[in-house]
Amino acid sequence: MAVHLLREIEHLKKEILMVGAMAELSVREATTAIETYDSTLAHQVIDKDVQLDQREVDVEEACLRALALHQPVATDLRFIVAVLKINSDLERVGDLAVNMAEHAVFLASRPRLDIGFDSSAMASGVQVMLKKSLDALVNYNVKQAQEVCAQDDEIDAMNRQMYQLVQRAVQDRPEHTETLIHMLSVVRHLERIADHATNIAEDVIYMIKGDIIRHRAELYESK
Repeated sequence: MAVHLLREIEHLKKEILMVGAMAELSVREATTAIETYDSTLAHQVIDKDVQLDQREVDVEEACLRALALHQPVATDLRFIVAVLKINSDLERVGDLAVNMAEHAVFLASRPRLDIGFDSSAMASGVQVMLKKSLDALVNYNVKQAQEVCAQDDEIDAMNRQMYQLVQRAVQDRPEHTETLIHMLSVVRHLERIADHATNIAEDVIYMIKGDIIRHRAELYESK
């Protein structure tokens, strides 16, 4: 049974990394579509989401099968539970990338509007968080996971800054209100992706150390 469980775990590692790679690509392409006003690329992100959804279902079924057949304990059990949760977070990341792509289609049809917010810097930061959370999973690296958790505050601050800028812009340029709302929605989706990256990092810490650190910000600091 131990050999079969080991094979299942190796299979799950490969599958969850594939889901992660697909989610990363969706976010990267959605942000590129927004920055370049590329509606064709945005539609590609939307169309490919069904593939990520199917992968997510496949991983969930594999996790449940491993739990039912092998009744793992200790580290193996924590790994499978973590993969189940990470899998769900990655599927949501894919959904948020689709939402961003839908906004990109709208924005591509309107003139560019500059309100003094560096959305590319925020998008880059979010992508770094997502990649680092998956790297922490691959490398069983608690320090990398803690760094992701710590970076979430920076993304939250950018989200608040964007909200304030949009508030002022709506007052100053009400004729662009619809465009501004779409721009704000993009930033909110980025902030939510950062939250999911943080969830993944927290699950990695749980997987490695057995510590549940949600709501315990002091543990985000490297030790």
